[in-house]
Amino acid sequence: MAMTPTEAALFEAAGPHARRRILIGTIATSLVFAALVVWLLMRLDANGQFDPQYWDLFASVNTWKFLGAGFIGTIRASLSAGVIALVGGLVLMFGRISGIAPVRWLATAVIEFVRGTPTLLFIYFFFLVPSQFGIHMSTYWMVVIPVSFYASAVLAEVYRAGVQAVPAGQREAAESLGLGRWQVYSSVILPQMFRIIVPTMVTQLVVVVKDTTFGYVVTYPEMMQNAKVIVANSTSMLPVYLVVALIYILVNYAISRFARWLSSRSDVKILAA
Repeated sequence: MAMTPTEAALFEAAGPHARRRILIGTIATSLVFAALVVWLLMRLDANGQFDPQYWDLFASVNTWKFLGAGFIGTIRASLSAGVIALVGGLVLMFGRISGIAPVRWLATAVIEFVRGTPTLLFIYFFFLVPSQFGIHMSTYWMVVIPVSFYASAVLAEVYRAGVQAVPAGQREAAESLGLGRWQVYSSVILPQMFRIIVPTMVTQLVVVVKDTTFGYVVTYPEMMQNAKVIVANSTSMLPVYLVVALIYILVNYAISRFARWLSSRSDVKILAA
């Protein structure tokens, strides 16, 4: 696969010997992986996991409707959490680079604390604590708020890295024209920063999608939760989870490919500029 301009600038092109070693390693790894898959399939077949009785439920339209409803629930929560995280990360980033020391310290503490805490613990917090104070939240928000909270902290650092990647001369030139701090950011730094980090922002959506699977804690009807309901009402645990895993893999692979496409587009625009 050809490297994007950014990758070409970061990594030295492999020579003939390196390419040969990479090819040999790729072939060897592929053979080992294929052998592992064959062995796994043989073990599953030996245990009767491919018997029609375990797969018949996928011939029912209701099964796919139920999984589809869970898929829509996953997409809804992921998109909402992603949008909130985009804004929240920007707020935290500005707090971390603020010239006001207390604001900077607070933003840094929040970012480091949230990044170091598992998302699942935040979901448990919003599930258990607000109700003790008479605040009743829907399961939707019990998932969206914690997931977006964690993603905001991660994106804040991504934004900060993007700001630091903008050449210092750009800021100095803007300030020499008499632009204020916010004008410098809104007109000069942020447009370039977003162009640099757009692929990483999109890739972060993969993490958001995966984090929504914790919705089972609060019984939010996302895809994994609906899969658990199907398993509870059938004997097809392995087939159901295999199908759901395949759906997640395809969705996340599509997001990753989209991020790579955005990266190549951004590289072309930067080179053209």
